[in-house]
Amino acid sequence: MSDLVTGDAVVLGLRPARLPSRALAIVIDLAVQWAVFLVVTTVVVAATSSLDEAAQMAISITLFLLVLVGVPIAVETLSRGRSLGKLVCGLRVVRDDGGPIRFRHALVRGAMGVVELLMTFGVVAIIASLVSARGRRVGDVFAGTLVVRERVPGARAAYVPPPPPWLAGRFTQLDLSAVPEGLWLAIRQYLTRMNQLDPQVSASMAARLGDDLVACTGTPAPPGVPAAAYLAAVVHERRERDARRAFGNAGGGPAAPVPPVPGAGAPYAAPYAAPVGQAPGPFAAPGAPVPPASYGPPAPYAPQAPAVPAAPPAETPAPERPATGFAPPA
Repeated sequence: MSDLVTGDAVVLGLRPARLPSRALAIVIDLAVQWAVFLVVTTVVVAATSSLDEAAQMAISITLFLLVLVGVPIAVETLSRGRSLGKLVCGLRVVRDDGGPIRFRHALVRGAMGVVELLMTFGVVAIIASLVSARGRRVGDVFAGTLVVRERVPGARAAYVPPPPPWLAGRFTQLDLSAVPEGLWLAIRQYLTRMNQLDPQVSASMAARLGDDLVACTGTPAPPGVPAAAYLAAVVHERRERDARRAFGNAGGGPAAPVPPVPGAGAPYAAPYAAPVGQAPGPFAAPGAPVPPASYGPPAPYAPQAPAVPAAPPAETPAPERPATGFAPPA
């Protein structure tokens, strides 16, 4: 990164282009310019073959200045610092303050480029780029410009493992307003690399970060919860709060916990077992007694069979009347 300060005292993080990419862009530009120069010179010389040698030499010098000097200046001015080679390599010429260049910047760069690139075959430009901290050649120094990279590869977001399922929803009442961003960054970096560290080093780092987090929140961690699992659960809670703050909660009530991904609790496997029975509620106040909890493997989930509706009772036939010997009239 290069710290460029604008007129409004804003620090810009720009990546200066290094020698290999700049050299490739210059080679592409010179190849195109020389091809155009040779074609134009051949056509003009054939059209002015009747003139004397001095006139032909004057025309050749004029074409040289127009094609190899004037055209690059015009292209950089009209394209705001992007020639064909720079466009291919993803580069751009900008001012020292990060703004777009103008005609005077392109003119100074083009005039100095005749000496740096054409007369010395690029030796002066290479030496100046190697000496400069930003990779600038002499033309950039005199013009007050800088060649930067436009196409910067995006950094992949580091994967933060989710907390164990038995810690979901345990920190909903924790006050995280006093935790600084630097501590959040350190915790996320640790969680993304804890499986690559030595077990003892990882445990000590988790304990230290957990102590710093407890000092900021003012609430001790639940007893028996591993430090790494505690950090992951608090980071997960903060991410859930940020999501609810950004997108809202359509249901109006507490957001449902995210179902755990199969195998996601691998970083917190044995000896980090889940508590048995009823899990304790959110953090209590400092100094409040915490009920002891026994820890062991969670009970397997046993699906219950669906209830079968009972059959309706059979109809009871009506009792028969005793015979009285009375017959109804016909």
